[in-house]
Amino acid sequence: MIPAIRAITLDLDDTLWPFAPIGARIETTLHAWFEAHSPRTAERFPITEMRALRERVMTDLPELAHDLGLLRRLTIERALRESGDDPELASAAYAIFFRERNQVDFFPDALDGLRRIAAHLPIAALTNGNADLAAIGIAAHFRFELTAREYGAPKPDAGIFLDACCRLDAAPEQVLHVGDDPRVDIAGAAHAGLHTCWIDRGLHAWPEAQAPADLRVTTLTALADWLDAGAVLKKVA
Repeated sequence: MIPAIRAITLDLDDTLWPFAPIGARIETTLHAWFEAHSPRTAERFPITEMRALRERVMTDLPELAHDLGLLRRLTIERALRESGDDPELASAAYAIFFRERNQVDFFPDALDGLRRIAAHLPIAALTNGNADLAAIGIAAHFRFELTAREYGAPKPDAGIFLDACCRLDAAPEQVLHVGDDPRVDIAGAAHAGLHTCWIDRGLHAWPEAQAPADLRVTTLTALADWLDAGAVLKKVA
């Protein structure tokens, strides 16, 4: 049998809310802002071209893969420069990005499940993204948020999971990581020695060669039910 779980680490994007609509809204809103404030940039970099530019910036700067916010800022600055406009406009454009990034539409089960889980155990947000818990309005449910930017490397790097465990004052085998991505979340956490819960939102197929998660749910409500029942994980053969 597995020792009692003392804490939860929880992914954010595609676990508490779908990210795709957020990404699409960011692109549309930023483009409208450029049309109003930097028409040359809007003309040279319509949405598809701005997306391609961001991919080029990410490819050119792999050492910044852990800092998606900075990559976004650098993409905006580069678009302004290449359009012959003032890079100082990047601050205002980034503020638009930040506002849209943190307007989320939760999965129907997410808030109730999150509240119920937080009543049982301390929760740490563990994310490769740049969502801001305070701006979203859910910081009170979390002990802390650890981002790839803060740690210096993204999941599935084992170190970010172990850092979270240290901050939670719990051994890895006492922590359950909950996330949607089989490789980034589940394999990464398992490699670090945490127990794992795959929240299957239907976004990823489970890799055939990968060992199963310790627990699989389709909603946070189901995980809260499992905790309410005082269930104990059994080791996967």
